[in-house]
Amino acid sequence: MAAEGEALTVSGYIIHHLTNLTYGKLPAGFVRDDGSIVGEGGLWTIAHGGAEASAMGFNAIHVDSMAWSIGLGIIFCWLFRRVAKQASAGVPSGLVNAAEMIVEFVDNTVRDTFHGHNKLVAPLALTVFVWVFLMNLMDLIPVDLFPELLLMLGVPYQKIVPSTDPNITMGMAIGIFILMLYYSIKVKGFGFVKELTLNPFNHWAFIPVNLFMEVVGLLAKPFSLGMRLFGNMYAGEMIFILIAALFSAGGVWLLGAGVSQLAWAILHILIITLQAFIFMVLTIVYLSMAHEDH
Repeated sequence: MAAEGEALTVSGYIIHHLTNLTYGKLPAGFVRDDGSIVGEGGLWTIAHGGAEASAMGFNAIHVDSMAWSIGLGIIFCWLFRRVAKQASAGVPSGLVNAAEMIVEFVDNTVRDTFHGHNKLVAPLALTVFVWVFLMNLMDLIPVDLFPELLLMLGVPYQKIVPSTDPNITMGMAIGIFILMLYYSIKVKGFGFVKELTLNPFNHWAFIPVNLFMEVVGLLAKPFSLGMRLFGNMYAGEMIFILIAALFSAGGVWLLGAGVSQLAWAILHILIITLQAFIFMVLTIVYLSMAHEDH
């Protein structure tokens, strides 16, 4: 599959699958692929190609990432609300049993990792784990299925795995970072300032050195949280795309491509679960550190 007017090459295939459906404003004077020139005041439109997406700048929105992530969040809320209504004192079965196992697993993880007292942490950890898992789970859907279907409807690009978009993963990480700062200030008060300025060297002369090291370490937390998830899922998606490209290389590659795709899909089940677990555990650990007043 290729975008409209794009030759069906391996590089074009890969680029197409890694391009988000982007909506934004093209600047005045921009020359589009069809030769038309954007008039005064710019043009709000769907980007056709990476050049147009880049020209839209910071205000552009990845429509596919937003739609799929919000949709999966709604599915999570609907499923767990349904389970909560069906829960009873009897022996659970089916979806109720699975949901109770997830809740118990997350609750035990919070009890073992979080050393403060905050009723928000356990629901937040549950939301993070299930939401990230559902976003990662989209990686197991054949890479050509939705892009092909939506291309027939005139949608030029479609990435259905939100966690392969750094805007999504970093957005979640920044949300966790804001909570870290909020509880650090709320729990520690002025002690948070002392923690930044008098640690690890407890002397006023080392305040600039301490502040630099602590701020760098503090800012590294959301970057490590978001970029770790993005990097792992992006690499996994890339492998799926490369394997899918083998199917167009001729009959001799069909068997190898099929076996490789099945093997990677089975392994990827572990990867997507592990990445959701790591994101949840780091969220709990960072919030626990924000509650620890030394």
